[in-house]
Amino acid sequence: MADKATELSDLERASERLGDAAYRQLKERIIRGVYGPGHKLTVRAVAQDLDVSTTPARDAINRLTSEGALVYTGPKTVVVPVLDAAALREITLTRLALEGLASEQAAQRGAPESVERLKSLQELINSALDERRYAEALWHNKEFHFTIYRLSALPHLVSMIESLWLRIGPSLHNLYPEFAEEKYGVRNHELAIEALEERDGASLRAAMENDIRDGYRRLKRANQERGAGSLA
Repeated sequence: MADKATELSDLERASERLGDAAYRQLKERIIRGVYGPGHKLTVRAVAQDLDVSTTPARDAINRLTSEGALVYTGPKTVVVPVLDAAALREITLTRLALEGLASEQAAQRGAPESVERLKSLQELINSALDERRYAEALWHNKEFHFTIYRLSALPHLVSMIESLWLRIGPSLHNLYPEFAEEKYGVRNHELAIEALEERDGASLRAAMENDIRDGYRRLKRANQERGAGSLA
């Protein structure tokens, strides 16, 4: 009897670990913009994407709906929510405050290896943009930003920033192709690397805030274009 209870407990723990892993993977995919606004997800599709069974996939979806990253539209279907103008503005204002602070605090910890890491990431971003592989550019873009934010050595602040990216990540699809063609993000990132190399907190903060503002202007236009399209 005890052996059966132990076996059941082990199975439950294994199921929890699979659920946690699926949650982290799905969350990261949303943050990095793998799914665009309005994208529909089913338990089966998520299970296939993450190479897990339907149980951990369902657990991951349920956790992310409770966090507002996904919204149920039916008993078996969820969608990535579309941010309206008010939500986009609020998230952007909060990002400016939190990501600006993290960047400024990170400047004094700009070790040479961190600078080289950012340069390598930017090369990957540039290559992806040149070849119109925008999903790949978004994937590396998230890593670029959080490489800086983690240098702040303020883990709770980084966690709060991550929660904002969980909401804004899908909308970053709307940056392209204009953001790639005009090289807004590339120039901001280059200035950020220079500032980190010089351990200049004010300049690093300004570069990252400009990156957020430039992105906001494009996303705001995308919202307006979508609204105009729905009335046509």
